[in-house]
Parts: sequence; C-alpha cells; structure tokens
Amino acid sequence: MAAQTVLQKLEILADAAKYDASCASSGTAKKNSLGGKGIGSTEGMGICHAYAPDGRCISLLKILLTNHCVFDCHYCVNRKSSNVARARFTPQEVVDLTLAFYRRNYIEGLFLSSGIVKNSNHTMEQIVEVARILREEHDFRGYIHLKTIPEADAEIVHQAGLYADRVSINVELPTDSGLTRLAPDKDARQIEGAMGKVKADLVEAKDARKRFKHAPRFAPAGQSTQMIVGADAATDADIVGKASRLYDNFRLRRVYYSAFSPIPDASAVLPLKRPPLIREHRLYQSDWLMRFYGYKPADVMQATEADGNLPLDIDPKLAWALKFREAFPVDVNRASKEQLLRVPGLGVKAVGKILASRRHRALRLDDVALLTQSITKVRPFIVTVDWRPITLTDRADLRSLLAPKSEQLELFAA
Repeated sequence: MAAQTVLQKLEILADAAKYDASCASSGTAKKNSLGGKGIGSTEGMGICHAYAPDGRCISLLKILLTNHCVFDCHYCVNRKSSNVARARFTPQEVVDLTLAFYRRNYIEGLFLSSGIVKNSNHTMEQIVEVARILREEHDFRGYIHLKTIPEADAEIVHQAGLYADRVSINVELPTDSGLTRLAPDKDARQIEGAMGKVKADLVEAKDARKRFKHAPRFAPAGQSTQMIVGADAATDADIVGKASRLYDNFRLRRVYYSAFSPIPDASAVLPLKRPPLIREHRLYQSDWLMRFYGYKPADVMQATEADGNLPLDIDPKLAWALKFREAFPVDVNRASKEQLLRVPGLGVKAVGKILASRRHRALRLDDVALLTQSITKVRPFIVTVDWRPITLTDRADLRSLLAPKSEQLELFAA
C-alpha cells in the first residue's frame, strides 16, 4: 500500500475529529507575538468558524493525531471494529500543519485529540510532544486545546496541562450503565479520577502563581468535558444532573453536549436515528440557566415533561415559568435580580439595565420592550407602571401563544 501524503492524512483525520464538540477557545490567558517575539496569538483573527462567549470569532485546526484505536466503543466511528480509512500523523507533521495554517492566517490555534494507538501512555506522550515542540521550539503563543486520555499516567496528563491552554477529558455518556454498555473499555471511576487530578493540578498552579510570579501556568483556560446525547436511554433530567455534579466536583469551564449521529456499520445496540438537534440546543440553554441565571439542577428538572426530557417546542426557561405561574407576574420596578432573571425573554444584560434604570425613574412597558427581542414573550410575566397582565398569565392557551411558530422553509425562496 502506497504511503499516504500529509494532505490525505489531513482529509481523514480532520473529518474524524468533527464528532468532538468541545473546542471553544474562551477563557485562556491572552498571548500574542506582537513585537516580533514568538509565533501565534490567542486573540488574532483568521478565517473564523466559531464564536467565543466574549464575541470574538475564532478558528482552530481541529484534527486527530490518529484514528487508529484499540478501544471498541459502540458509538465511535473510529472504534477498533469500524471499517473506515485509517491514518496517523507524526507529532512533527501536526506541528508543521499548525504553523503553516497559522502563517496563512487560517487559524488561531490547535485542537488535538486522538484514538488510542499501542496504549494510552504512548498516545498521550505523542500528543504532549506536539504541544512541546510548538511551545518550546517555535515559541508558539496561539491557543492549544489537548484532549487528554484518562487511562494515561497522571504525570503525562500533567505535562499536557503545562503546554496547553485547556485540557479536556470526555465523560462520554451521562450514566455509568450507559458507559458500561456502550464503551466496555472505559471506566467511569477512572475518568472522574483523572478529572479530579486535573482539578487538583489547576488549584495547585493557581496557588503557586499567587506566591511565585514566575510559577508555570497549568491549563489557564481550565478543563472541559463532553457528553453524547441520545446514544443511550438517559433523559435530559439525567444529563442535567450529571452536568451539575461535574461542574460542582471538578470546577469545569464547560460541559459540551453532542447529539449522537448514526455511524457506518453501526452496532445493533445503538439507535437507528439521531435525536433532534433541538434537543442538544435545549440542553445548552439549560446549562446556561444553571451557570448564569441562578437556576438549580432541580429547577431545570422541574421544567422537563413526563418522560424526563425538556420540551422541544419551547425553551426551558419558559417551560419552568409556565409550570410555576404563581411566581408571576413580577414588578420590574420592585423585583429582585433573582426574580427578574426568571422572566422569560429577559437576559442577564437586560436585567442589569433594568436594575440600573429603575434607580432613576419608574419603568414603563415600552422601556422594557427596548431591552428584549420579544416583548410578547415578556408581557405575561411582568408588571410595569402602565401594564398589568390581569388574566393573561393564567390563560390555558398561553404556551401555544408563546411557542415559536413552526415554519416550512422554501428551498428556492428569494
């Protein structure tokens, strides 16, 4: 068989990496090569394909080191028994690609994951070597996210954190039973043990930076993880509960959700259809509510329907409000920040502006309308000096009135 070119490898391994959702570059320390020092930047602009939470448009070279794998996870297209084209980069080839793409202003950094080749330690050492060459030999100052392997020795994973801006370890599935059934080579306790060690390293590095100015940084953008949605029988309530425990126990920056996608030559234990993409979106919305709106996991679980899943036709914030109408309407001129954050249609910025504005004058409905995309969604849940919903809040058909209207898009519309 003829040796593969780098371009052929790139085609295979970039496509194989598309199933990993956890590649945002937010939260890292800002570095750049202004002044002629080093190569790369975590701030620059290129041909961008994603947005960071602060609004910056970012792009990363997102590839696998190899899609060869000794594991046989049922849901993974790169599993040992899968009949897919295989390829493998050397660490130097990944370095050369990263630098070449950066110099052409295509990317701002690297997201590197891998299948397990030979064994976990060998693969993790190869991943770390890529980051080492970039940082030490080329003074690369762009963003690096390394997907680490929980089965690898803790010291090798620690080395990854010394070179990377962010490290991540995938928990894969929301329940231990699902992981045992669909990924027999993985162990939930081992995964969480590895995440706990990374957390300890983060805490130790942060403390060292307070005491010693030049103490080495360790993954300044923290750690993240990913869960596959819809590959097993886990409900949204199960997933929300798992995400909350991960945030609390390991201080994660993000939990990413990836809707299961059917793969070629799939195992008989997998579902035949992928879950609706809107389900993944609702989970991200619920995640946002817990992180920025003061919702507890139990609050989000209360918004689920009888099957334990969040409704698909309305967002979880509205679903909660409709179930607990006794908490509304709230007076925008008197309500606490916590109460206002529960109002459907009001975001964190809008609530901040309401709190600031009402110090100077009483707010009218038109004032609130300027702060939201849909005053129709807000009206049933608030009181202003010139507006009171009267019976609107308690209408039996309120859900249908507020649910977004489904629309059939036209392929050839002007």
